[in-house]
Amino acid sequence: MKKESGALNNLLVDNVDKIHTTALGVERIKRNLGLEIDDVVAWSKKNVMHTDKMIRKGKNWYVYTDDAVITVNAHSYTIITAHVNGKKAR
Repeated sequence: MKKESGALNNLLVDNVDKIHTTALGVERIKRNLGLEIDDVVAWSKKNVMHTDKMIRKGKNWYVYTDDAVITVNAHSYTIITAHVNGKKAR
């Protein structure tokens, strides 16, 4: 099931302060994207706030940036992973 309505997307944006990840999540995201920053949560929140495309499929949000796809659990707001979307993330 794929949902992409503006009202639904506001749920993630409205709860952006709840977005977090685990220590292992930080390492996984940095490795997958080749990021050399320490605060991947702040990086992810910034991308959530500035994306033009986010989709909710089942229990997860998929936030699309120019460089990455960030997967966030819709109930706990935990960043699960992120993967390169086309070219290397900045």
